[in-house]
Amino acid sequence: MTPIGFIGLGNMGQAMALNLIKAGYKLRVYNRTADKAAPLVALGAESVSRPSEAAAKGSIVITMVTDDAALENIVRSEGFMERLGQGGLHLSMSTVSPATSRMLADFHDANGSHYVEAPVFGPPEAAAARKLWICVTGSKEAKKRAWPLLDAMGQGIFDFGEKIGSALIVKICGNFISFTAMEAMMEACRMAQKNEIVPSEMMGMLSRTMFTAPVYQNFGKYIALHTEQITLPGLPNSWIAGKDMGLFKERAVLAGTEAPLANLLYDLFSEVPSP
Repeated sequence: MTPIGFIGLGNMGQAMALNLIKAGYKLRVYNRTADKAAPLVALGAESVSRPSEAAAKGSIVITMVTDDAALENIVRSEGFMERLGQGGLHLSMSTVSPATSRMLADFHDANGSHYVEAPVFGPPEAAAARKLWICVTGSKEAKKRAWPLLDAMGQGIFDFGEKIGSALIVKICGNFISFTAMEAMMEACRMAQKNEIVPSEMMGMLSRTMFTAPVYQNFGKYIALHTEQITLPGLPNSWIAGKDMGLFKERAVLAGTEAPLANLLYDLFSEVPSP
């Protein structure tokens, strides 16, 4: 079996790669911080020193990296496209700009390889439990080839057609709704607390009745327990929200739609530095 390349071993990528190993796939892994590959190497993965070395002629390479620049740097790194070669498949699972995704898809087409975007919904804990929800866009043939890998990493796959960028727009919209819910919960918990209501009791009731989605159950519990200390930019990994709200604003401007809530959220998150 030709190894699957996996690039990006942060909290999400590490868990996703582990599930591929559990499903029986051989992996060739790369991460900028090489020691993050150690747990996977202990389970049989091969660690490589350059992104291009994760690829082989006609093989599949998965990327799960932080942003547009990181993804483009990998694709344009020395030897990457040449090693992926004719018929190779790049499965991009990062949340990036739809415009960047389309540009990279065109670049792959020009080099005879295939590009599928497959952004995910779920935190690292969901990734570890193989409970991710995955959106996918790309050619029918490429998606068919990628499907078993996606199935090994998630609990459900939603196909948004062949137009590159579509799955990412769904992902960005979903994140916008989630971050809007978080800000609403913070304001509600503060108001309730000032009126002598215990926030955790209120959110316990609401997240079991009217608002049963994970964003309310998981983040709602966290927000309720930290009502006095927490702010929206203070949430774990809140730098991701700043990035994603920037992507949402970009698409709204290009589409000519108003997005006052997105503008507010972007302003709240815009000064949060990335790690």
